[in-house]
Amino acid sequence: MTSILSPLTIENYSAKALLTDQRSDGGSLTFPLLGLFGETGSLLSEVKKKQRDRASYVGYAGGVVEELGDVLWYLTVVASRGGLSLVDIARGVGQSDARRSDGGDIGLTFGHLQPSVAVHPTEPTPAFEQTLLHLAGEVGLLMIDHQAGRLRDQAALLGRLVSLMRTLIRAANEAGVTLEAAAAKNLDKIFDRWPTERNYPLPFDADAEAEERLPRELYVDIFERNVHGQTYVFQRCNDINIGDRLTDNAMVDDDYRFHDVFHLTHVAVLSWSPVIRNLFRLKRKSNPKIDEAEDGARATLIEEGVATWIFGQAMQLGFFSKMKPGDLPFGLLKHVRQFVAGYEAERCPLWLWEEAILEGYAAFRLLRQHRRGRIHVDMTNRCLSIEKLQ
Repeated sequence: MTSILSPLTIENYSAKALLTDQRSDGGSLTFPLLGLFGETGSLLSEVKKKQRDRASYVGYAGGVVEELGDVLWYLTVVASRGGLSLVDIARGVGQSDARRSDGGDIGLTFGHLQPSVAVHPTEPTPAFEQTLLHLAGEVGLLMIDHQAGRLRDQAALLGRLVSLMRTLIRAANEAGVTLEAAAAKNLDKIFDRWPTERNYPLPFDADAEAEERLPRELYVDIFERNVHGQTYVFQRCNDINIGDRLTDNAMVDDDYRFHDVFHLTHVAVLSWSPVIRNLFRLKRKSNPKIDEAEDGARATLIEEGVATWIFGQAMQLGFFSKMKPGDLPFGLLKHVRQFVAGYEAERCPLWLWEEAILEGYAAFRLLRQHRRGRIHVDMTNRCLSIEKLQ
C-alpha cells in the first residue's frame, strides 16, 4: 500500500500512474479526455447523492477522495499523451514556485500545491458545489478545443490543463481533501486492479493444521445424469459422490447447476471457499474464532451470494467469453469486494478476483458445452483447469 503519510512527489505519482496507461487506443487524446469527462461527472454525482440522501449516504467522504484521484489520473494521462507532464502543469499553476523543495520541479510534492487544508467537511458546501461546476466547465472547454483541433498546439493544451489543475486544487481545498491522499489512494486502487507484478499472497490457511487446510491439488468430476426423467448435476471426487445433486433452481434453465465449479476456482485461485470447506469437512476447528466467523454459515452464504450475483452479471456479458485479464468491469470487482467485506477474502487483490472469475467461467463454458468435465484444482500454482470427461 502507498503511504499517505510520506511525501508523495508529483513526478513519482505521475511515473507510477502512467505505468497503467494501456494505450490500447493508439495513444490518442480522445480516450483520456472522455475518461476525464466521465470522472468529473462521477465527482459531481457524489455531491448529488449526498444532497439527495443526506442521512443514508455514508460513502461521501471516501467517494470524493476516490473520484478526485481518478480525475488526477486522467489529467496525468492527457498531459502525457500531449507531450507534457504533471510537473509541467504543477509548475504552471504558479502556487508551487515559491514553495519548491531544493530538488527543483522534480521534488515538487502535492503538499506544495496545498500548503494548508481545513478539516474534512461531512457535507458538501455551497463553495465546493460551485467549484465542481466550474471544474466541469473547464473539462467541457477542453473537450471543445480537442474537437476543434486546437489542442495540437502544446501551449494551448498546457494552458487548459493548468487552469483545470487550479480548479481541481480549489475543489480539494474546499472538500478538505489533500491531493496527496487522493493520489495515494489512486495508486493503491490502480495497482490493486492492474499490477505491474503479480505476487500471489500466501493461502489463508497456511498456518492451519494440516488436516484443516484446503486441498492443494484436487480432481473433481462434474457431470449430468438423468434420474427418473429429471436431469441433475453430480460431482465425484476419488470415486465418491460429494454434495447434493443439483438443478438450476430457476424457472428458466440457465445451467447454474454447474456453479460449484466457481467454488472450486475460489479454492484454486483465492485459497478461499467456505462452501468447499463445509463440503469436505475442512473447517478450521482448531481456531474457534476462525471456525465460527470465516468458515461458518454466514461466510458460506456470502460466498454463495457472490457466485450468484456474478452469474447474473455474466449472463449479460456472454459469460465473459470474450474477456481476458484486465477486461472485467472495475465496478463488478469493487462490488465483489463489498460482498466479502469483513471476511478474509476481502484481502484478495482485485486482479486475483479477476483471475478466479475468468478461470471459473472458462471451465463453466466448457461444462455448458459438453455437459461434463474433470476439474483440476491446483492451489500451488493458483490455477484451475478442465478437461473433457468421457
